[in-house]
Amino acid sequence: MLTLTAAAPEKTTSATGLRAAVAILDKSGATGEQGEAILRVSHSTYARAKRKDGLAAINLDRDQLTRVSFVLNIHAALRTVFDNPENLYGFMRMPNHNPFFLGRSPLEVMGSGDIVAVYETFRRIDVLRGSQW
Repeated sequence: MLTLTAAAPEKTTSATGLRAAVAILDKSGATGEQGEAILRVSHSTYARAKRKDGLAAINLDRDQLTRVSFVLNIHAALRTVFDNPENLYGFMRMPNHNPFFLGRSPLEVMGSGDIVAVYETFRRIDVLRGSQW
């Protein structure tokens, strides 16, 4: 007898968050390699998350969930600051001359895959919304 069981809520929630983060990175102009490094996921997992029907549930570790959270929160901060899609999605690939970025784009910095770079990018973008939060 074949028994169907629903995916655990954590796995479904993880998949939903990962799909959203991948979609945001994709719309922001991240390459596949950058997205994979930022989220610390394999090429196949990233590719499955890009497909609408490719990822129903997944186990993500704490580090990966934290990275997904940073991407989602960066997007939320940018949505607070910018009204137009060109800036909302373009900001992440624009060169930034803030001392932390040194002329590199946020995607370039985060694309190193270093969790500290992802966190520091989030922190600096989050400051942009200032007291708007």
